[in-house]
Amino acid sequence: MTKAATKRKPRAPKADDALLGVPRAVDIHVGARLRLRRTLLGISQEKLGEAVGLTFQQIQKYERGANRVGASRLYEFSRVLDVPVSFFFDDMNEKTRATRGRRLDPKTLADNDQAELESDPLARRETLELVRAYYKIDDPKVRKRLFELTKTLANSLNAD
Repeated sequence: MTKAATKRKPRAPKADDALLGVPRAVDIHVGARLRLRRTLLGISQEKLGEAVGLTFQQIQKYERGANRVGASRLYEFSRVLDVPVSFFFDDMNEKTRATRGRRLDPKTLADNDQAELESDPLARRETLELVRAYYKIDDPKVRKRLFELTKTLANSLNAD
Protein backbone atom coordinates (compact mmCIF):
# COMPACT_ATOMS: atom_id res chain seq x y z
CA MET A 1 0.00 0.00 0.00
CA THR A 2 1.40 3.41 -0.95
CA LYS A 3 1.44 6.46 1.25
CA ALA A 4 -1.09 8.18 -1.01
CA ALA A 5 -3.54 5.32 -0.52
CA THR A 6 -3.42 5.34 3.28
CA LYS A 7 -6.19 7.18 5.02
CA ARG A 8 -5.55 9.44 7.95
CA LYS A 9 -7.66 9.16 11.03
CA PRO A 10 -9.61 12.32 11.74
CA ARG A 11 -8.22 14.09 14.76
CA ALA A 12 -10.32 14.47 17.84
CA PRO A 13 -11.86 17.93 18.16
CA LYS A 14 -10.16 20.25 20.60
CA ALA A 15 -11.89 22.67 22.94
CA ASP A 16 -10.30 25.57 21.03
CA ASP A 17 -11.82 24.43 17.68
CA ALA A 18 -15.10 26.25 18.34
CA LEU A 19 -13.14 29.51 18.45
CA LEU A 20 -11.18 28.90 15.24
CA GLY A 21 -11.97 32.21 13.42
CA VAL A 22 -11.68 34.23 16.61
CA PRO A 23 -8.59 36.40 17.03
CA ARG A 24 -6.27 35.89 19.96
CA ALA A 25 -5.96 38.66 22.55
CA VAL A 26 -2.23 39.07 21.92
CA ASP A 27 -2.81 39.40 18.16
CA ILE A 28 -5.40 42.11 18.79
CA HIS A 29 -2.98 43.94 21.07
CA VAL A 30 -0.09 43.72 18.58
CA GLY A 31 -2.43 44.93 15.82
CA ALA A 32 -3.59 47.86 17.92
CA ARG A 33 0.02 48.85 18.64
CA LEU A 34 0.80 48.58 14.91
CA ARG A 35 -2.15 50.87 14.12
CA LEU A 36 -1.14 53.27 16.92
CA ARG A 37 2.41 53.70 15.68
CA ARG A 38 1.34 53.96 12.04
CA THR A 39 -1.21 56.69 12.83
CA LEU A 40 1.14 58.56 15.16
CA LEU A 41 3.60 58.79 12.28
CA GLY A 42 0.83 59.82 9.87
CA ILE A 43 1.43 56.84 7.57
CA SER A 44 -1.51 55.39 5.64
CA GLN A 45 -2.20 51.66 5.55
CA GLU A 46 -1.38 51.77 1.85
CA LYS A 47 2.04 53.40 2.41
CA LEU A 48 2.93 50.97 5.20
CA GLY A 49 1.88 48.09 2.98
CA GLU A 50 4.09 49.35 0.15
CA ALA A 51 7.05 49.65 2.53
CA VAL A 52 6.79 45.98 3.54
CA GLY A 53 5.40 44.51 0.32
CA LEU A 54 1.77 44.01 1.38
CA THR A 55 -1.64 45.32 0.36
CA PHE A 56 -3.50 47.76 2.57
CA GLN A 57 -6.11 45.03 3.13
CA GLN A 58 -3.46 42.81 4.72
CA ILE A 59 -2.38 45.71 6.96
CA GLN A 60 -6.05 46.09 8.00
CA LYS A 61 -6.22 42.41 8.93
CA TYR A 62 -3.05 42.68 11.02
CA GLU A 63 -4.34 45.81 12.76
CA ARG A 64 -7.65 44.13 13.64
CA GLY A 65 -5.86 41.04 14.90
CA ALA A 66 -7.68 38.94 12.29
CA ASN A 67 -4.32 37.70 10.97
CA ARG A 68 -1.33 36.91 13.15
CA VAL A 69 1.89 38.83 12.53
CA GLY A 70 4.85 36.49 12.09
CA ALA A 71 8.24 37.22 13.64
CA SER A 72 9.94 38.31 10.41
CA ARG A 73 7.02 40.56 9.48
CA LEU A 74 7.02 42.07 12.98
CA TYR A 75 10.72 42.79 12.56
CA GLU A 76 9.98 44.54 9.22
CA PHE A 77 7.26 46.64 10.84
CA SER A 78 9.60 47.62 13.68
CA ARG A 79 12.23 48.72 11.17
CA VAL A 80 9.82 50.73 8.99
CA LEU A 81 8.04 52.31 11.98
CA ASP A 82 11.33 52.96 13.82
CA VAL A 83 10.47 51.17 17.06
CA PRO A 84 11.94 48.12 18.80
CA VAL A 85 10.00 44.87 18.34
CA SER A 86 9.12 45.04 22.04
CA PHE A 87 7.02 48.16 21.29
CA PHE A 88 4.27 45.93 19.92
CA PHE A 89 3.97 44.15 23.28
CA ASP A 90 4.27 47.24 25.52
CA ASP A 91 1.31 48.30 27.68
CA MET A 92 -0.37 44.89 27.43
CA ASN A 93 -3.11 44.69 30.05
CA GLU A 94 -3.41 41.91 32.62
CA LYS A 95 -6.37 40.24 30.90
CA THR A 96 -4.45 39.92 27.65
CA ARG A 97 -1.37 38.59 29.44
CA ALA A 98 -3.53 36.11 31.34
CA THR A 99 -4.81 34.53 28.11
CA ARG A 100 -1.26 33.30 27.42
CA GLY A 101 -1.92 33.45 23.67
CA ARG A 102 -5.22 31.53 23.71
CA ARG A 103 -8.19 32.68 21.68
CA LEU A 104 -10.76 34.89 23.35
CA ASP A 105 -14.38 34.02 23.92
CA PRO A 106 -16.27 36.02 21.24
CA LYS A 107 -18.85 37.12 23.85
CA THR A 108 -16.26 39.01 25.88
CA LEU A 109 -14.12 40.17 22.94
CA ALA A 110 -16.06 43.40 22.24
CA ASP A 111 -16.25 44.33 25.94
CA ASN A 112 -12.49 43.86 26.43
CA ASP A 113 -11.65 45.96 23.35
CA GLN A 114 -13.89 48.84 24.42
CA ALA A 115 -12.62 48.84 28.00
CA GLU A 116 -9.00 48.77 26.84
CA LEU A 117 -9.56 51.65 24.39
CA GLU A 118 -11.26 53.78 27.03
CA SER A 119 -8.44 53.26 29.52
CA ASP A 120 -5.61 53.84 27.02
CA PRO A 121 -4.67 57.53 26.71
CA LEU A 122 -2.64 56.70 23.59
CA ALA A 123 -5.83 55.70 21.77
CA ARG A 124 -7.46 59.12 22.24
CA ARG A 125 -7.88 61.56 19.35
CA GLU A 126 -6.33 64.33 21.49
CA THR A 127 -3.10 62.33 21.84
CA LEU A 128 -2.92 61.69 18.13
CA GLU A 129 -3.41 65.39 17.32
CA LEU A 130 -0.79 66.39 19.89
CA VAL A 131 1.81 63.99 18.49
CA ARG A 132 1.12 65.03 14.90
CA ALA A 133 1.46 68.72 15.82
CA TYR A 134 4.69 67.96 17.68
CA TYR A 135 6.24 66.23 14.67
CA LYS A 136 5.26 69.11 12.39
CA ILE A 137 7.90 71.18 14.21
CA ASP A 138 10.89 70.87 11.88
CA ASP A 139 13.62 72.03 14.22
CA PRO A 140 14.71 69.15 16.51
CA LYS A 141 16.02 71.60 19.11
CA VAL A 142 12.64 73.33 19.36
CA ARG A 143 10.91 69.94 19.59
CA LYS A 144 13.24 68.88 22.41
CA ARG A 145 12.63 72.13 24.31
CA LEU A 146 8.87 71.72 23.92
CA PHE A 147 9.18 68.13 25.15
CA GLU A 148 11.16 69.24 28.22
CA LEU A 149 8.65 72.04 28.91
CA THR A 150 5.76 69.58 28.72
CA LYS A 151 7.48 67.17 31.12
CA THR A 152 8.19 70.02 33.56
CA LEU A 153 4.57 71.19 33.44
CA ALA A 154 3.25 67.67 33.99
CA ASN A 155 5.60 67.09 36.93
CA SER A 156 4.78 70.42 38.58
CA LEU A 157 1.02 69.89 38.19
CA ASN A 158 1.24 66.37 39.59
CA ALA A 159 3.29 67.60 42.56
CA ASP A 160 0.47 69.94 43.65
